[in-house]
Order: sequence, then structure tokens, then C-alpha cells
Amino acid sequence: MSKQFEGKVAIVTGGSDGIGKATAQLLADRGAHVVICARRAEKLEATKAEIEKTGGSVETTSLDVSDTDAFHALIHDVAKRHGRLDMLVNNAASTHYAPIKHLTLENWRQDFAVNADAAFIGTKAAMEVMVPQKSGSIVNVSSSCGVRAAKNMASYSASKAALTHFTACAAMECARHNVRVNAIVPGQVQTAANEEFAKKVPETAAKTTAAIPMGRGGRPEELAEAIAFMLSDAASFITGTALPVDGGKVAELYLPS
Repeated sequence: MSKQFEGKVAIVTGGSDGIGKATAQLLADRGAHVVICARRAEKLEATKAEIEKTGGSVETTSLDVSDTDAFHALIHDVAKRHGRLDMLVNNAASTHYAPIKHLTLENWRQDFAVNADAAFIGTKAAMEVMVPQKSGSIVNVSSSCGVRAAKNMASYSASKAALTHFTACAAMECARHNVRVNAIVPGQVQTAANEEFAKKVPETAAKTTAAIPMGRGGRPEELAEAIAFMLSDAASFITGTALPVDGGKVAELYLPS
């Protein structure tokens, strides 16, 4: 496998599972030193062991990104210890499923704290490192729910819409400094959380999958490839973009049969 990220330093939030885990593994496989953070230390250590088993360079930090002071400090600590920060993937997410009439302000604020506020703090801190070094790439993991309305997901959807637009704003401020900021827009992905959802409501899950133009959900590894592309020099003239990686769902004009 190409070592295109040899000598680079990356931080991946929500890096112990799903898209974050697949991304951390891929970046490490391609030569980056990867710092993964998530809330559960045991899952982080299991992911670390898997990455090290294939020869990857990785370290872990148990951290809730909604603790914005701690997250900001982590980014500067990593940059100070390694002398650089080349890549940041804001992937950690919070999701509350409830109709608006049952959604609490606390639920709303929690989704925004993780999906939007933490990405703002992470991007801001990364800019403080990357702009002076005149290089760097940030990828924010948004969602197709931030592009199209979804029932019972108002707080998640609104926070992801905010994240997508913030990505473009940050990109404009960074562009002249050779720092790129992009988003990917996943649709349904075969993560542990979605697999658990499918077990609980198999009929709904099957209908959701059938509604995807490609007829299946995405694999975490497919999302990781898109993230790696956006982080890489192959995307050196791409910034301020939100790339759908969703089997065609966002592009579809739904017409009932």
C-alpha cells in the first residue's frame, strides 16, 4: 500500500468505531502517525491494538470532544509533541432520535455540542497550528441528514447542516494559507450503531436500505477512502466542498412508483 502520508500527523475524533476507526486504520496503513480520541478507553485500546498489528503508528486519548477546553488542548499538545499537525478529521457524532414534540432542549444542545461546537473548536485549534505552518487539511464528517430533511432527527440534522456550512466558511478563511477544509456527506453506513438499529426494527432498516439508489448501505472503509482522498495531495485544489458518499441518495429526485 502507498505510504502517501509518511511523516504526517493526524487526529481522528470518534476514532474507536465505525467511520473513525476505518479512517484511522487507513491513514496509519498509509504511513501517518494517527492520534485517535473517543470516550471509551477500552474501545480505543482495542482499536490501537488492531492498528499496531498491521504495523501502524498510533496513540490514543480518552476524551469527550464536547469538553471543548480539553479538545482544544489535545490538538495543541499533539502539535507541540510531534512538531506539526497535518490532518484533522472531525468525526465524533451525537444523535437523538425523537419527534420534535418529544425532543428536549438538552437533547438539542447535546447534538450541537458534539456535531457542531466540537468541530468548530477542533477546526479553530487546528487552524492555529496549520495556518502558521502553511499546510494542513481538515475533513468534517457531516451527513445527508444535513442536506435533506429526516423525520425524528431534527437536532442531528440541523447540527450537521450547520457543520457543512461552517466547513465552507472555514475553507474561505484558510484558502490563502494552503490549508484546506472540506466535508464528506455520508448516507447510511454499516456501522455498529446502524446494525443495532437494524436488529431492533428490521423492517424499517430494510426499507431504508432499499431506498438507496445503489441498493445498499456504505461500508466504513468506503467512507475512509473518501476522507483519505480529501486529506491527500490528490485533492490539493479542492476546498470548501461537501462530498456526498451515499450511494446516490442526496442526488435522487424521489418519485413514487
